Amino acid sequence: MRVPLAQVADMATYIAKNKMRPRPEWQKNLAAEESAKNPFRIVHTQIPSARAQRKAHPMINKRFPLVMMLEPLHACNLTCTGCGRIREYESSIRERLSLEQCLRAVDECGAPMVSICGGEPLLYPEIGALVNGILDRGRYIQFCTNGMFLAKKLKEFTPNPALVFNVHLDGMEKNHDLAVEREGVFKMAIEGIKAAKQGGFKVFSNTTVYRETDMNEIWHLFEYLEQLGIDGHSISPAYGYSAVNDQEIFMTREDVYEKFRNIDKMSKRFPLVSSPVYMEFLKGDRELPCTAWGMPTYNVKGWKGPCYLITDAHYDTFEELMTKTPWENYGTGNDPRCEQCMVHCGYEPSAAYGINSKMTDSFKSLSWLLS
Repeated sequence: MRVPLAQVADMATYIAKNKMRPRPEWQKNLAAEESAKNPFRIVHTQIPSARAQRKAHPMINKRFPLVMMLEPLHACNLTCTGCGRIREYESSIRERLSLEQCLRAVDECGAPMVSICGGEPLLYPEIGALVNGILDRGRYIQFCTNGMFLAKKLKEFTPNPALVFNVHLDGMEKNHDLAVEREGVFKMAIEGIKAAKQGGFKVFSNTTVYRETDMNEIWHLFEYLEQLGIDGHSISPAYGYSAVNDQEIFMTREDVYEKFRNIDKMSKRFPLVSSPVYMEFLKGDRELPCTAWGMPTYNVKGWKGPCYLITDAHYDTFEELMTKTPWENYGTGNDPRCEQCMVHCGYEPSAAYGINSKMTDSFKSLSWLLS
């Protein structure tokens, strides 16, 4: 199975409970005067016909998180071309959250899965204690890393079915090292994957697709990783940070449709862990709205609003993020910064929530899980 049956059952139960009884304090919508503070308000009021055709968001009154993005620090040993974190948080690059802050945020959010990211989380001094603390709370962990320190740091972790190391690889050696702006990174990441698999850990690869990405090369990458016994592959189109100067590396929606037109063939051949509904969205065969609250981000500045990519505010509490963010002002057709975005942190939750579902989705999902 691509995802353990116990995890599927836990997530399904969590979603069902929250759909039936969503926490009322998270469903508040901003007053009109608060929404008017959005600097892009004048942009989307210039297209009244488009706004008139849009239906109310099907989850607007049933908001709840699915995956918490936890960034204990933003320091990193790499300067990847497409990464906005080290640029956006340049002023706080030396800061980090305390272990207590991290675990309190996990409790406050309550999402069943935590994605530990950054920066490079293996640089966090208390990373072993953080992982153990999250696992002790019954959460699932996706640990996002460039893999360079993985072999060295493995002694701080114990294999657990709820823990997955998600190693960043954007192509074969030459192109991956070019993307991360340092030679030798690919080899170190591969050594980290080998060590993790030998140690009994579950490992995914994490690939970002850019405008210049050759999908045939990604196919060869997955074939190569197959020999190492890798457990799954996460893949998503690159997302445009305003902090990244080289905007030509990012894609329009039409570019994404072209890149991912054969994703079904890849999914049948390799254990891709993106849901079939999200992959239909990437091909242009399915419309999904953005549900950014499904993957909220917490870092040294607080709860990042509205999403992993756009920073219009930081909030002290998760409830403030949920109740003070003008969700209705974001997404395609509302905010120009959202027009080309198709990234997983905005749209995978929509697929999980069952938005714009079809009668065949259950069969597709079951077949995908069992393949």
